[in-house]
Amino acid sequence: MVNMEQQRIEVVGKLGSTYGIRGWLRIYSSTEYAESIFDYQPWFLKIKGQWQPTELESWRYHNNDLIVKLKHVDDRETAQTLANIEIGVDLAVFPELEEGDYYWHDLIGCNVVNLENYAMGTVTEMMETGSNDVLVVRAKSKDAFGKQERLIPFLYEQVVKRVDLNTKTIVVDWDAGF
Repeated sequence: MVNMEQQRIEVVGKLGSTYGIRGWLRIYSSTEYAESIFDYQPWFLKIKGQWQPTELESWRYHNNDLIVKLKHVDDRETAQTLANIEIGVDLAVFPELEEGDYYWHDLIGCNVVNLENYAMGTVTEMMETGSNDVLVVRAKSKDAFGKQERLIPFLYEQVVKRVDLNTKTIVVDWDAGF
């Protein structure tokens, strides 16, 4: 069991269905490049609400799927108990980013204000659209423009003018009516 006060775990993927009879599992990566999930070690599995460390024994591609073999998971029955379990890593293993680059988990929970200092809402999630990432911003309950949610493109300098992770504030050049 992991002491969450010492480690901050971020979900980077999920184990899928079993593959074969020797304990292999399909894996779904939520990293930018699917195989990048293997760069972040050690892994933790969220079992019954608790993060538990695990060791990766091997991985490979099978057709278009990534499959993994975890240590001490040697048969299909044991592997089935891990199907659909989230994979997490300690945030301390994530590399430092250049200025203007942010991890999504750092942006979620930030308050968004526009250049007129109108409180647009709070970032609840991020979306990947292919051309650019998008901030999903839940508007405050009594939004003057009647908005419940805003989708704001995360285009640094064009739309996103400033990100202050210390105050959890994102300043955007975006009309509050959109």
